[in-house]
Amino acid sequence: MDYKINATLLLEILGRPKEHVMEALTTLVLKLGSEAGVKITNKVIHEPQPVKDSQTLFTSFAEVDVELDSLQSYVMTLFTYMPSHVEIISPERIAISNTEMNEIGNAITQRLHHYDAVTKNTIVERNTLLQKLKEIAPHLFQQQQKNLPQSFAKKQIKKKPSKKKSKNKKS
Repeated sequence: MDYKINATLLLEILGRPKEHVMEALTTLVLKLGSEAGVKITNKVIHEPQPVKDSQTLFTSFAEVDVELDSLQSYVMTLFTYMPSHVEIISPERIAISNTEMNEIGNAITQRLHHYDAVTKNTIVERNTLLQKLKEIAPHLFQQQQKNLPQSFAKKQIKKKPSKKKSKNKKS
């Protein structure tokens, strides 16, 4: 690939206190700039603003112009930093080889498999903790059953098979 990708990324953060939001966003932008294949050409970090209808939450965003050395750097930047918006400024057209596309596809698949493994491990850990909690404090779950809506408490009624005649039957 003989070209650089110039893009603008919007990175957003929500949290508290206000100072932490600013510090976290600044750290995120610095980390982005230290990535291999990523060069920050311009950045504007906006002051945190209070979130509407919240007493303690603040939100802020950064507009970051980057120069990326490959399409793979671009895709991995999206997966790693998950910007709320991205706009490629140049080049207008991108042509890639099947080898480069395979590398990108494999990197995406690897990342998705990692996310899947983390999710499955979290579910197993949650279920294990729930089971132990049920053994230690079953009264908490009895109370939970009492609070379920009536529709969940009723047994499911099996539907009877339809008595419609098939059109394919011969008379």
